[in-house]
Amino acid sequence: MNPKKYLIIGLGNAEQKYVGTRHNIGFEIVSALAKKLEAPFTSERYAYKAEAKYKGRTLILLMPTTYMNLSGNAVRYWMEKEEVEAQNILIVSDDIDLPIGVLRLRPKGGGGSHNGINHIIEILQHTHFPRLRFGIGKNYPQGLQVEYVLGRFFPEEKELVSAAIEKAVEICLSFCTAGIQRTMNTHN
Repeated sequence: MNPKKYLIIGLGNAEQKYVGTRHNIGFEIVSALAKKLEAPFTSERYAYKAEAKYKGRTLILLMPTTYMNLSGNAVRYWMEKEEVEAQNILIVSDDIDLPIGVLRLRPKGGGGSHNGINHIIEILQHTHFPRLRFGIGKNYPQGLQVEYVLGRFFPEEKELVSAAIEKAVEICLSFCTAGIQRTMNTHN
């Protein structure tokens, strides 16, 4: 295992119709990180993959091409292939239980109502992996959660979301260099 190698995995759905939706914010953050590091994506097994060096670390950025509710397959495959331990992966996902643009970094925890996180827990058989949750809010009428999550941000939310994506990129980089504890102390 290489202690200086990290997997940053943004959750989303790879089909074109999901681009820009709330549920795909993990993809957007990992894409923004790849752009900052000037790391192009290639199509690989189970994921779009980009690789970059940053302050002596190797960062492997992934956007799983499995469906969201099968994300664990991609996570396990790439952890094994790249020989990365659970504490050196960061799962980036949306969270309806946080207000829009609020970011929460945690070293472990349950999956709540998030099918992607729950599948990762099921496949890895533990909850001890770091995750960065991006708040998408709950601004939807009862019974319309799926439509809301698979919908796009409202125009009045765009500025807040863009700023939060930039902050999320900084959190990802800090996680790889300063570690999770210092990054949580600085950014949560």
